[in-house]
Amino acid sequence: MQRLDLTLATAAENLALDEALLEDAEHDGEQEVLRLWESPQPIVVLGRSSRMEKEINEPACIRRGIPVLRRSSGGAAIVAGPGCLMYALVLSLQSRPEVKDIGLAHSFVLDRLRGSLSARLDGVGVISRAGTSDLVISAAGSQSVRRKFSGNSLRMKRTHLLYHGTLLYAFDLPLIGECLTIPPRQPEYREARPHREFVVNLPATREQLSDAVAAAWPTQSDLAHAPVSRVEELVAMRYGTRSWNYAFG
Repeated sequence: MQRLDLTLATAAENLALDEALLEDAEHDGEQEVLRLWESPQPIVVLGRSSRMEKEINEPACIRRGIPVLRRSSGGAAIVAGPGCLMYALVLSLQSRPEVKDIGLAHSFVLDRLRGSLSARLDGVGVISRAGTSDLVISAAGSQSVRRKFSGNSLRMKRTHLLYHGTLLYAFDLPLIGECLTIPPRQPEYREARPHREFVVNLPATREQLSDAVAAAWPTQSDLAHAPVSRVEELVAMRYGTRSWNYAFG
């Protein structure tokens, strides 16, 4: 596995880079990549099939000057930006046949990440998986109040899987409630809580989170060349276009 620590200039380029890395791996056999990045400005990112009118407060986003984009993977809308570490994994289905099953893919990735975070963040509470693809934290000795700090989604192609997600650590949490509506589909553990009572920053630094992700997914070298030219093409085709970002709303 190779590592890429790279945040590009725009939100569209950053979303396109995850897809470009997946495409590169599809063309290059067994290649696997871990990417870490963090948006320097707030962004709202819809899931591939998200309906804008049901998941985001568009007037608030416009008022704040926050761009709304759509990613290539599924799941619900998110808000990211400073204080939210983003990671992306491109995994080989041949090397890791267990991730061909979507349910097993979630547990395969998130159990590793949960274990690595728990080992390195002593005393922060109990970190566990919840819902379809969330990581949550609760007080030690209690599972009754679980608060989400990580949401994740995936995209499966012929030979590789893109698995990517968020890790909140110093994010402007009220911004989530301002930009997003209450999602139409909620995990049972949420118990209809509003965003301000449901999400939480993990008590950790970016360096601690980066180290935990890297420990969960050890890399042998840095990725020598990012597929920048393909990023530009994907931005022109999709991520920089209103027809893609506003496809369902």
